[in-house]
Amino acid sequence: MSGLSGPRRAVAIASVLAAMVLVVLDAAIANVALPTIAGSLHVTPAKSVWVITAYQTALLMALLPCAALGESLGYRRVFTGGVALFTGASVLCALSPSLSWLVAARFLQGLGGAAIMALGVALLRVVVPHRRLGAAIGWNALAIALSSAAGPAIGAAILSATNWPWLFAVNLPLGVLVLLATRALPDAGGTARRLDLFSVALNAGAFASLVIGVELLPARPALAAVLLAVAALELVTLVLREMPKEVPLIPIDLLRGDSFRFSVIASVCCFAGQTAGIVALPFYLQHGFGQDTLMTGLYMTPWPLTVAIAAPFAGRLADRVSTAWLCAVGGVCLATGLGAAALWPLEGNPMPLVPLTMLCGLGFGLFNVANNRNMFLSAPIERSGAAGGMQGTARLLGQTAGAVIMTLLFTLTSADAAPQIGLGIGAVLTFVAGLVSALRVSPMPSR
Repeated sequence: MSGLSGPRRAVAIASVLAAMVLVVLDAAIANVALPTIAGSLHVTPAKSVWVITAYQTALLMALLPCAALGESLGYRRVFTGGVALFTGASVLCALSPSLSWLVAARFLQGLGGAAIMALGVALLRVVVPHRRLGAAIGWNALAIALSSAAGPAIGAAILSATNWPWLFAVNLPLGVLVLLATRALPDAGGTARRLDLFSVALNAGAFASLVIGVELLPARPALAAVLLAVAALELVTLVLREMPKEVPLIPIDLLRGDSFRFSVIASVCCFAGQTAGIVALPFYLQHGFGQDTLMTGLYMTPWPLTVAIAAPFAGRLADRVSTAWLCAVGGVCLATGLGAAALWPLEGNPMPLVPLTMLCGLGFGLFNVANNRNMFLSAPIERSGAAGGMQGTARLLGQTAGAVIMTLLFTLTSADAAPQIGLGIGAVLTFVAGLVSALRVSPMPSR
């Protein structure tokens, strides 16, 4: 497809990127605000974490159904509905008189965010020319990286000037602008294919049980084990139910292709390793080097900033060279940075971590942009929604796995040893991501 042209293309791209910024920035700000919210609503820090858990649960529950709904009703309609729901739920968050209200509103935000995340790149695919898809994914990665990097600082600035409800109220003007800009998006009709509501319920139940089970694992392992077993049973039932279908809710049709399947596996491994590293580094800096919160944040900043610099370059490069090799190189760079951070004899000086975290950012920028491009181009354009849903699901599953790894390490080992072990495990996982990507360089031999 040739995509849109002229000013309409620019507005359409801006609407997608601004919606992504809205979702990512809000998540980053909410993380920073948890202690303030807990104090204001008179709840324990442990209970305040449900503000994050509710959002993550809704995202995982709704990504694949939103992708299927987008293919059925049209990408623009469902994407716009997601922006409207996210914006309206932000107002409910700002008006929350209690934790229960806030958690429910955050769940609604997650449902809206799922539509945005599942269909954003699918819309870019029909907005830009085929040859420019890599560049467009690079712009998307740049917007996400900058939002992630700026979120904590913006959240801290808002909290220093006013109270926490304004963290969510500021979404309203940007959300309204995005809604107006979505009129520039192409209004292609959907397939009108009906969703299997029982499969949607199985999908929601499986991912809800998974996320809640993971959250309860350290404190209530028996209940967590039951929930994880329920998640596995529901997931197996869902796969068996969807397998015979021509267009399944879980994109089994796409996963049958080597290129798409390898990209999904590599994505899960990369995000698991990256998350383990990002969780481990602050503890490493504070426990191993005695850095305060401010200095820890400064030492962490080069990672997302390097991702932001590398992403547009990686996008242009992905349109010209093999994405398999780019992913392999990116995975190796990320693994090298994490492994060196774990093993390098720093001798009480954390400064060598700065170039190592920059190497991690470069590696992740190269890997993520190229891997996402391959994932979408491995799917027919009419299945772009399913590819987007699977891409988001792989990312969140990887992030969840990385967080679980670090939780178990802190439970089973000391606070001094866990960060370095976590960095080492992150290095192994990201190296595996690069290795899996290299399998796409040539076709698998036939048996």
